[in-house]
Amino acid sequence: MTALSIKDDILHAALVGSSIFVAVVAGALLIKTTFIASEPPAIALADAPRIVTVAPRTFTYRAAGEYYENGYEVDAPMRTVSVSAPLTIMKYQVSRAEYARCVADGACGAAEPEFRVTGDIDVPVTGVSYTDAEAYASWLSRQTGEFWRLPTDEELAFAAGSRFPDDALGSSSNPADRWLANYRKDAERSANRDGVPKPLGHFGENELGVSDFAGNVWEWSTTCRQRTDLDRGPTQSLAPSSSCGIYWAAGQHRAAMVFFVRNPKGGGCAVGAPPDNLGFRLVKETTWYEPLLVAVRSLGIRL
Repeated sequence: MTALSIKDDILHAALVGSSIFVAVVAGALLIKTTFIASEPPAIALADAPRIVTVAPRTFTYRAAGEYYENGYEVDAPMRTVSVSAPLTIMKYQVSRAEYARCVADGACGAAEPEFRVTGDIDVPVTGVSYTDAEAYASWLSRQTGEFWRLPTDEELAFAAGSRFPDDALGSSSNPADRWLANYRKDAERSANRDGVPKPLGHFGENELGVSDFAGNVWEWSTTCRQRTDLDRGPTQSLAPSSSCGIYWAAGQHRAAMVFFVRNPKGGGCAVGAPPDNLGFRLVKETTWYEPLLVAVRSLGIRL
């Protein structure tokens, strides 16, 4: 299919669609035509990020968010999701060397890691904010002529498999019991932890071939921190929000982080124990219409 035929199809759909669809399609068209008209990719194939394609399956995970019932906080519900399309995601977190190229290009802000790792070993980049991660995704997209983006919390759960955390505190409705359970979990998380970033691959692969998830680097997602009152009917959407200021990062546990924070130890963790480090890995879209789907999903519409 040529770029011209794609453009014709999109314009025809826009003419017969709603005003929201028109705006979304126009944005997707802009993204696609920008890639088509851009210069040849600047990143050689040998330097391209290593990827893993996770096959479609049905999986279960605990939803992100804060849930309340009868005025008390309760565990988030378990969600069963049937994924119908494969997910292409970076095998490793974005590395210090990879991110440094974006900084050298003037497209990314400098990282502010808590732990300084010296020598030639390559470790995940740490000390990066949500804004930094998005800037890197845009830069990498321009450099490769592909479409890279941050994953949602659900996509991280899908790719992390058995390594994705379950932060349940138990079934007790007594707030004191839940507070004690949370205190014990936070104490366990903080004890005897070595937060120094390790070389890529140090924490091994999960059953899906994704490396280093739930090591000592927490990964940004585009899922916004939200509170849901289960007494008020159906739960609200957990889709990304353009006005969100606090996003979920996942690692050994979930942490709600303010979008501009680079070093979680310096503040910005909205709830619970702070992560050791903040980093990220990206999803690569493999079809021309994926930018459109991402934009539609950002409106809370599930396709």
